[in-house]
Amino acid sequence: MAAVAAAAPVPLPAALAGWWEHVNGSPAWQDGIFWALAALYGLIAASSFIQVARIQHRVPQYGWTTQKVFQLLNFVVNGARCSVFAFRRQVQLVNPQIFQHVILDLPGLAFFTTYAMLALFWAEISYQARGRDTDGLRSGFYIINGIIYAIQVLLWVLLWLNPNPSMLILSKLFIAGLSFSAALGFLLYGGRLFLMLKRFPIESKGRQQKLSEVGKVAAICSFCFLARCVMMCFDAFDKEADLDVLYHPILNFFYYLLVEIFPSALVLFILRRIPSKLPPSQYHPLSSG
Repeated sequence: MAAVAAAAPVPLPAALAGWWEHVNGSPAWQDGIFWALAALYGLIAASSFIQVARIQHRVPQYGWTTQKVFQLLNFVVNGARCSVFAFRRQVQLVNPQIFQHVILDLPGLAFFTTYAMLALFWAEISYQARGRDTDGLRSGFYIINGIIYAIQVLLWVLLWLNPNPSMLILSKLFIAGLSFSAALGFLLYGGRLFLMLKRFPIESKGRQQKLSEVGKVAAICSFCFLARCVMMCFDAFDKEADLDVLYHPILNFFYYLLVEIFPSALVLFILRRIPSKLPPSQYHPLSSG
């Protein structure tokens, strides 16, 4: 009797598998999950837009700072994802099929550029602390991003001209390699800045807060890009892990929740502080230099 009682829970995986298949095959569940993703992305986009407006209202004299550009890019990326998932079923009907890949992949590239700005900002701080010139870093950032987008456009064109599985695998592996490079960049420059801040005197103003910010953001971004890298490798070689289809809504939900929605929400919360408003007596216009 004890053996029979112990064997009772065995059918659970089969039931779970049946539920998984039912949800994946149900148009109502598909639409509901994609609308849920659209709503989550919309909330993050709205939050970023509000932050841009707050910064502009409080310190308009600062111009387009890294913080403001970062928030604006977050608004654009999350707004684009929101639109894609709100019209996900229509996107799947777009022809020629190459435009489906463009619509689905382009926000991911923009996400990379947005968060690479943080790594650039940290690298600039590290260089300035050592008295080194930072002009090369910013120009290098623009050049590298230009090369990345040019390679992706070339892959899209090749996939359009020669739509075979090998080209699709190559395109997904490119995103995986890009994500792995981004994770390394956050570990490298986030780690450098963290160690530099650790060497500051304990009584330094804001030291502990900046240490916490840099450590948390570096860990979150490294994790999300590593997770994207791993998932893209599965996506490239396993049809059961394909993210570009309607009949994998659960996989889509957990993937985008893990690699974009949660990381974006956490980073934006950690970096929610905006510059204090300067009294008129302390404001002096800066030259273009």
